Amino acid sequence: MAALAVAAPATAGPWTLPRGDGQVIVKYEDMRAVEGFDPNGVSMPLPAERREMFISVFAEYGLAPRWTLQFKGDWQSGQDAFVDYEGTGPLEIGVNWQVWRDPATALSLYGGVAHGGEGRNAGYATPGAGSQDFEVRALFGRSYGKLSWLNYSADSGFVTLEVARRMRSGLPDETRVDATLGAHFGKHWTTLTQVYGGQADNDGPRWLLMESSVVRHMGNWSAQLGWRTTISGREAPDMSGLVVGLWRRF
Repeated sequence: MAALAVAAPATAGPWTLPRGDGQVIVKYEDMRAVEGFDPNGVSMPLPAERREMFISVFAEYGLAPRWTLQFKGDWQSGQDAFVDYEGTGPLEIGVNWQVWRDPATALSLYGGVAHGGEGRNAGYATPGAGSQDFEVRALFGRSYGKLSWLNYSADSGFVTLEVARRMRSGLPDETRVDATLGAHFGKHWTTLTQVYGGQADNDGPRWLLMESSVVRHMGNWSAQLGWRTTISGREAPDMSGLVVGLWRRF
């Protein structure tokens, strides 16, 4: 439990939940883009503003000491110069298995299956494109205490690195890399800096996004306020916008 206590508050990531414990995270995201990246990675104006709204749910539950069940899903609404849509995004269910753990470090493997919806099943794709996906993911996490040798006021924190391979039907397969740096300030505040990167096969679309958030903990509840922006990409929109989250642990 000590390592879990300093793991990411939004998701335990490499640290699986104890048996019988769980959490649910609901997020609202409002993303907009007036530019997009061309095949050479150059940012170019879009024909019209692209606007998208997401309401997502992430839930996980500890099945056994080293096994956690996970579910992800969202509802989307958006419009751009070519399409106006709304509907579900991909619905995914999977299992996270903790391969190894010590008081500060954890290594896990995740496997999941997703079914595409009427919304965008990939940020670069048209709504409704894609059907069933399979994902395998390796997750590494390391927690740390106060770093006295660094001019850093956080009381403790953690870093995670995740590498995934997503096998897709109706869309190109993808390789994804995600990283998180979290810092705890007392019992009630956490900052999160998260980077999400990926690339589709055969020199397809590529994206790199960064999200910075502040989290306020209130017992079994937590609230998040953050901003996500696109750092670079190829054949992908240059999206940015607000992220608001509410988490409940049980």
